[in-house]
Amino acid sequence: MPYYGNNPATIFESTPVVQRFNGDGSDTTFTLTTAVSSVQDVLVSVDGVVQDSNAYTIPDGTTLTFTAAPSSGTGNIFVNYLSPQVGTVTPAAENKGNFKAGGLFRTNAQSLTADTTILATENANVTGPFTVASGVTLTVESGGTLVTL
Repeated sequence: MPYYGNNPATIFESTPVVQRFNGDGSDTTFTLTTAVSSVQDVLVSVDGVVQDSNAYTIPDGTTLTFTAAPSSGTGNIFVNYLSPQVGTVTPAAENKGNFKAGGLFRTNAQSLTADTTILATENANVTGPFTVASGVTLTVESGGTLVTL
């Protein structure tokens, strides 16, 4: 299907698709190279048999712990990453709730601390208490007319 603009990004961070471990019949813990948030983020197989998620835990996001030691073998334990959690993005405090890029102004129970103009072509949504800090100007365009508050 054709589209306008730049090609969409296919991946933002490289993560392994599969990680392999060697079982020795006694070790029950293995360290994952990519942190996950739950056992549902990986598919684990031992000797080609997919393991039920009751057969292992990942208590800290990177330690794969089996309830029973996997059998011995070279590369016989496969961990397929289905939905790896590679990081989080935390906006600066002054930007939390304010989304101006892309034509949307939204705020949730916060104070406006920088001069802001909401254009008539933009959507605005305010939830909860909203205050404009002293010395800050909020300008709203309505029908081609700018209204400064």
